[in-house]
Amino acid sequence: MLGLDKKDFTLLTVVAALVIFAPILLNPFPEGSAMAQFNAGYPDLMQRFVIFGIFAIGFNILFGLTGYLSFGHAAFLGAGSYAGMWMLKLLSINVIPAIIFSTLIAGLISLAIGWISLRRSGIYFSILTLAFAQMAFSLAASVLTPITGGETGLQTSLDDPRVLPAFLGGGSGADGNIPKPSLFGIEMTASTEIALGSWLWTLNWGYAICGVMMIIAFYTAIRIFRSPFGLMLKAVKSNQQRMSYTGLNTRPYMLACFVISGMYAGLAGGLMAAMDPQVGAERMQWTASGEVVLMTILGGVGTLIGPVLGAGLIKYFENIFSKINKATLEVWFGVFPDWMTDLLVTIVYPFIGKGWHLTLGLMFMAVVIFLPGGLVEGGQKLAKLFSRKKANEPSGGEAKPAE
Repeated sequence: MLGLDKKDFTLLTVVAALVIFAPILLNPFPEGSAMAQFNAGYPDLMQRFVIFGIFAIGFNILFGLTGYLSFGHAAFLGAGSYAGMWMLKLLSINVIPAIIFSTLIAGLISLAIGWISLRRSGIYFSILTLAFAQMAFSLAASVLTPITGGETGLQTSLDDPRVLPAFLGGGSGADGNIPKPSLFGIEMTASTEIALGSWLWTLNWGYAICGVMMIIAFYTAIRIFRSPFGLMLKAVKSNQQRMSYTGLNTRPYMLACFVISGMYAGLAGGLMAAMDPQVGAERMQWTASGEVVLMTILGGVGTLIGPVLGAGLIKYFENIFSKINKATLEVWFGVFPDWMTDLLVTIVYPFIGKGWHLTLGLMFMAVVIFLPGGLVEGGQKLAKLFSRKKANEPSGGEAKPAE
């Protein structure tokens, strides 16, 4: 179905199910309980899960298929955000033009950067992409202030022209309030809460839009991975020099891959602007490029679902795990004697709250050392372990072999 084999279609179905049921799955604990702080079913956080999942999927198309490590993808993320924001200001508050235009602008910029950067490979390619990203950040933060808003950022306002508000169903701000990004009149912040006992689940319209875009992006990535084009990119990763000896020019394939990856980043940036209409130059920081590298490696480089898992893990740590403070630890360890409580709090505290990066770094080291294939490899090993145990168990009526 959909041009996929059974395995890929099953994988797409799993991802779609996770996206659809995420508001419930990410809120497993009742409201008001001691564990409720670990719930992650909030609209803003769920939107970040899927948006950065799209970002990581696109990065994995380049890094996973070709082995070319880019440290400059934040430039395309930021460019997409700025382009989407200007569409919200100039054309319509409807998010469709913003999403389309952000993807196209990121594609054009990645075409220019890729045309230069792909003249080199290995560490030289990585350094070139990093240099371009830092140049883009500097331009956005200072030189292009009239366009980007500089350090204060860019956001929507009442006096924005919006030449097509009525045609696309967006608000005009006639009521004196700044109109919010919407899809044919339905605002991205529109939510419906479902209560069942002590559980509370939120269904958000903005998350639904981001979820649909991620499913489409994931499906497109599958088709790219399984296509002759994807096979050519894998051959480049295997031995690009040998392919050049056969007379095949690999550069057009690499440039096309780089542009596709940049367009994914631009799409993620456009969705970020649509969900939160305030854009700053920090989205082009080198740390944003490093973050998507961590997401891909943690999840599993070259796998389809790995980058999605890695993005979810890092964003969960950043938004949930980082909120645990010393007072929370004292409550958790309060069942122990005072001296033991103080000792445990002293040991654990450096790894949570503001120190969550330390925990993430240790986790990254463990994955690189013990699971080079990332979380996907860990899941595969667990599946093989359980299947082996099940195969070794004798059936109910089967006699045990004589020793």
